[in-house]
Formats: sequence, structure tokens, C-alpha cells
Amino acid sequence: MAMNVQTGSDFETPEMNSTINTTPLVDVMLVLLIIFLVTIPVIVRVIPVSLPNARNIPTVTKPENIVIAVTADESVYYNNYPVDQAELKEQLKAALIRGLYARNIPEVHIRGDKDVRFEAIGRVVLACQEVGIPKVGFLTEPHNEGT
Repeated sequence: MAMNVQTGSDFETPEMNSTINTTPLVDVMLVLLIIFLVTIPVIVRVIPVSLPNARNIPTVTKPENIVIAVTADESVYYNNYPVDQAELKEQLKAALIRGLYARNIPEVHIRGDKDVRFEAIGRVVLACQEVGIPKVGFLTEPHNEGT
């Protein structure tokens, strides 16, 4: 803290400047801030943990949602009706247009058999992308701890 003492004539009382000089305070705070910014990333440690692979979340079924099932022999079913690739695209396009008019864009939920080749599921996902469906999800069975 700096103090300014003014001297005048002998009969005057000296006045003191009582303002605080904040420059050293700001310098010290900036140095402390830099020290903390440099040392905190070094101090923080990441503990290695094994995170779970998947978690089943209950599916909220809405009337505009589309369920596409793919069986082990690569047959595709649109809302429980068998379709081929061209019909699937037409059905998805019609559902998307209906959803845009009603302002309820449909979600596609794919139920794939565990023994089906990924290529069959990939064709369904590709059809959804080509049509412009923004949300595609996969339905699974919950994991049983006993089996």
C-alpha cells in the first residue's frame, strides 16, 4: 500500500492519500490465475472404468411411428405387411409426407432378427436415408442377467 504525505508549511496539518493502489493486487491475481490454469489439467486424473455397452430404454410408441421388421431370411415387413425395397421406399415417402402435413414426423423403429445379415438391415437404413426420415432406431430385447 502506498501512502502520499504532503508537506506544506509548518502550520498546516498534513493530508494523507488513503486510496489503495490496485496494480500490485491485479498483478498477483493474474499470476495466480495463470498458475491455476497450468496446474489444474495436470492434477485432474481420469480413473479407468469399464462403461456399460448398452442400456435398454423403454420405447414410447406413437401412432405415427413405423415399425420395420427384418427376418432371418432377409424378408422386410412394414408395419407387419411384407414389402420389397421399392414398396418400402414408397411407403416411407408417403408416411413422411403425411407426417409433414400433420407436423408429426414419423420415427422408424427397426426390429432385426439376431441371425440376419447386416446388409439387409443396411438396405432398410439406406431407404430411410434416401427418403429423408430423420430418426431411425433399433428395437432390442432387454438383457437377462441369468442367461
